[in-house]
Amino acid sequence: MQEAPLPPGATPRQTAIRLILILGAVSLLGDIVSNGARSVTGPFLLTLGGSAAIVGLVGGIGEFTGYGLRVLTGLYSDQSRHYWRIIYIGYGLLIAIPFLALVGTWEAAALLIIIERVGKAIRAPARDTIISLASFHVGRGWGIGVHKALDQVGSIIGPLVLSAAILWGAGYKAGFALLAFPIVFLFVFLAAGRQTAPVPEAFERDERDETDHTIDPRRFVPFATFLFLAMAGFASFPLISYHMKAQGLLTDPQIPVVYALAMTVSTVVALLVGWSYDRLGTRVLLLIPCVNLAIPALAFSGSVPLVVVGTAIWGAGIGMHETVMRAALADRTTTDVRGQAFGFIYAVYGAGWFLGSTVMGVLYEVSISHIIGFVVIAEGLAVMAYVWMRRGVRGRGEESA
Repeated sequence: MQEAPLPPGATPRQTAIRLILILGAVSLLGDIVSNGARSVTGPFLLTLGGSAAIVGLVGGIGEFTGYGLRVLTGLYSDQSRHYWRIIYIGYGLLIAIPFLALVGTWEAAALLIIIERVGKAIRAPARDTIISLASFHVGRGWGIGVHKALDQVGSIIGPLVLSAAILWGAGYKAGFALLAFPIVFLFVFLAAGRQTAPVPEAFERDERDETDHTIDPRRFVPFATFLFLAMAGFASFPLISYHMKAQGLLTDPQIPVVYALAMTVSTVVALLVGWSYDRLGTRVLLLIPCVNLAIPALAFSGSVPLVVVGTAIWGAGIGMHETVMRAALADRTTTDVRGQAFGFIYAVYGAGWFLGSTVMGVLYEVSISHIIGFVVIAEGLAVMAYVWMRRGVRGRGEESA
């Protein structure tokens, strides 16, 4: 039996709001699991014998895998339109995180960390396509910002769960095991989301004239270049947390609490940036390199207050990146190519982060000043790419884009 596009008895706006909130709850629960683990990845690998270079490499491979594979999964989601099926499979791989409770080597832990990132790669383009479709009716930046804010609430709770487990003497592995419970509730909300909008493309199907079924390189190349360079200069939290532990700045229970603080900042920033995007467009992208520049000198310092402030600024960067990126991308694509567009941009985003994480992990063992110099160069080039992108926008008369 063919599924109805949208349930009767509610306006598209009402249904869109409901769906955004449900998927926000799904992402909240998913981030309790993924970011709960992520908050202690660096220290956990250190306890298993991993070095700073290994932590940087594992973090870089994980992010590159999590973003790079989205080219393929985004293309498949566009061609198949099996958005919900893809999302189910992707979230299913979250089970890799509780299995960290069973490992005894950094190699096994690294494999499970990367598997979880593969799950992220599978589900993200389909999920983001659905959210972009629904947010058409509530304001692109605001709808995506609300989802991102709910997502970040999970990023606050997860680290606190790990911190409590460590503080009570249960250790990292007991904390990982506890993260199995949110996965069960996640699938309950996922089923509710599918029931709310079984055919999510109906949200925007009749609202736009889709005559161009390709990705315009004139709009994407400058945008992608900017994202690549900006992310190359964005430090990874595994390396920041490694620094906290290796330098004896914070105790094991304190590190995930600081991560939770960063995610709290990210939650607020996601809402503010989403609101700002609906009014200023891609002008808000210029904030990203400015924020990224402040992180290394603070987060890799020898002062606890400065490290905490630097990590909070890092959280602000997280809130900015994905909110503005997803909103800008949705406004530049028709629905039939949006999944692959998300996949392509996420791959570029991940490649930049992989490069930066790997280079910074190596430079960390040389000196912090080398990391700062690398970030200054990367973000300076990102500003140049931003100017290139804005000139193209003005040249096509898209000043509000």
